[in-house]
Amino acid sequence: MAHPKRRQSSSRSAKRRTHDKLSAPHFVTCPTTGQLHLPHRAFWHEGNLYYKGNVVIASKSN
Repeated sequence: MAHPKRRQSSSRSAKRRTHDKLSAPHFVTCPTTGQLHLPHRAFWHEGNLYYKGNVVIASKSN
């Protein structure tokens, strides 16, 4: 099996990997609020913090 003679530098590897990040971020719709947000991330909507469709932190006014 082919094996490299020298270790590839981290900057050289990073240059190759930069092209994977060019696409726009993917958004999903929350089933509870209908709000667009990044997947696998908590998001604020009307003073409440939601994660996986559930309220994690409720606003004090409710």
